[in-house]
Order: sequence, then C-alpha cells, then structure tokens
Amino acid sequence: MSNIPVSKSKWKWLILSLTMAFLYLPILILIIYSFNASRLVTVWAGFSTKWYGALFHDAMLMHAVQLSLTIGVLSASAAVVLGTISAFVLGRLNRFPGERAFSFMISAPLVMPDVIMGLSMLLMFIALGQVFDLFSERGMLTIWIAHVTFCTSYVYVVVSSRLKEVDRSIEEAAMDLGAPPWKVFVLITLPSIFPAIVAGWLLAFTLSLDDLVIASFVSGPSATTLPIAVFSSVRMGISPKINALATIIVAVVSVATLIAWWLMSRAEKRHQQAVRAAKRDEQLMAPEHHPDVL
Repeated sequence: MSNIPVSKSKWKWLILSLTMAFLYLPILILIIYSFNASRLVTVWAGFSTKWYGALFHDAMLMHAVQLSLTIGVLSASAAVVLGTISAFVLGRLNRFPGERAFSFMISAPLVMPDVIMGLSMLLMFIALGQVFDLFSERGMLTIWIAHVTFCTSYVYVVVSSRLKEVDRSIEEAAMDLGAPPWKVFVLITLPSIFPAIVAGWLLAFTLSLDDLVIASFVSGPSATTLPIAVFSSVRMGISPKINALATIIVAVVSVATLIAWWLMSRAEKRHQQAVRAAKRDEQLMAPEHHPDVL
C-alpha cells in the first residue's frame, strides 16, 4: 500500500486537474464554438458545420495553410539533418579549432529574442538582395532559411541529449570487429537516436508552423504564412472560420503526436532489447565465464 496520506493525494489530484483545465479548457471551448451557427463567436446559436465549408472556400487562408505546411515540412527536415550532424560533430569528434565558437553559434538562437533574429535576418536578406537576384524579393525561400536557422538549434539540443545516453562501448565493439565508421553510425548510432530525431522533427515543425515574429520580418507580399494570416484577420475581428481552422489543426497535430509517440515507443523498446542483448553477450564472453581460457 502507498505511504502517501489521503489528504496529500487529493491535493495532488486537485492541482493536476486545475492545471489540465487551465491548459486545455480554452482549446475545448474553441473546438465547441467552431460548430456555432452564429457569426458571433461569443454567442451560441445552435450546432452547425457551415464554418468548415466557408473555411475551405477561403482562398487566402487555404493558401496560407499550404504555404505554412510546406515551409514547416522543409524547415523541419533540413533542421533535423543539420541539427543531427552538429550534435554528432560536437558529441563524438575530438576537439577541433573553433569548437567553442561553433557550439555558441548553434545554441545562440535559443536565447536570442525573436525580434532581434527577425531584424538581423531582414538586414542580411536586404544585403544579399543587392548582390544576388535570388534574394531581391522576400518570400518562401527567405522564410525557409530563417526557420531552418532557429529550428536547427532546438533539434541539436534534443539529439545531443539523446546522443550522450548512447553506450559508446557498442559502437567501439562494432569498430573493433571491422565495421567502418559510416556503417556504425547507420546501423547502431542512428537507430539509437531515432526517437530523438523524430521528436526534434516534430518540435521543429511546430516551431516553424507557429512562428509569427520572424516570419513577419522576412516574408513579402507574395508569401503570407498561416500565423500572419490569422493575426491579420483577428485584428479585424475574430471570425468563426479561425475556430474551425484551429480545430482542424488541433485534430491533425493530436493524431500526428500519437503516431509519433507510438513509433518512438517501439524504437525505444527495440533499442532497450538490443542493449540488453549486447550486455548479455558481453557477460558471456567475460573471462569468468570461460575459466579454461585462463
């Protein structure tokens, strides 16, 4: 039986319930009012799904959703590659010239204000636009570069923390048996850090999809992301279509998170089984298990 007093247990459940209500009750209210028949988002006038139809007929919002999803997928994929390489370089390779400067540069976006980052990126693109025609007009490319810049830092933190937990003796044993470094990375290191890579991709995708400040600096008239479109429409008055859009986003993100959690749990179980099997083989090959060898 538990030694926790009943009164303390009730207080814990009460605090947990209040915290969950504080976090998720506004989202639940938003979802309920997305089915409101009234144009006023604060007045309930009956159940209706007409705002979902109106949402899909809104060309501006649909274009913003498509652009944000495209930039989010491309930014997260590029950030995962760069962040994983950075974590491996700083965590596995020996010291090299400029290591501290590189570590500072990869971590700086984590603590730098978004306004400063957005302004600095804007000035950089203006300067590059005077030399290269590619950056003469700000649009999808400039937003993608800006998002990759700060998303890489978050992926680096997630992957590096996981990489420190990987048992290096397994990698060293594989290299002692003749496996080249690239094969050790692909067959041993990469599966071990795969849950962190998935988590880093989801985090980077969420940050890219949610970014408003930096995108407002580096975007142009031809590229309006979803946060910018929603912010612009909210300033003119909250539309029920925004509630419908938010409900769809919450549903898609929830399903994607559950799938990612399932994949990561499976990968973690396989990793733990491989580690236990390697430890058993190492114990069986120890000298005390083979006294005849001595």
